[in-house]
Amino acid sequence: MESNWRKSSHSSDQGGECVEIAELLGAAVAVRDSRDITGPVLGFEPSAFAAFLDRTTAAG
Repeated sequence: MESNWRKSSHSSDQGGECVEIAELLGAAVAVRDSRDITGPVLGFEPSAFAAFLDRTTAAG
């Protein structure tokens, strides 16, 4: 999957929990583990991803 991936600002450079996101054609958001870039990728509609971020950042 050729996309412009960027690491979450909540990910550390110390090998902890690392997540990357990318915007895909068709206005989808993709999420993957930055330590396994050839592994599975989750796809979300932008509104679902925004709701996910709202809930997870409010909890943290």
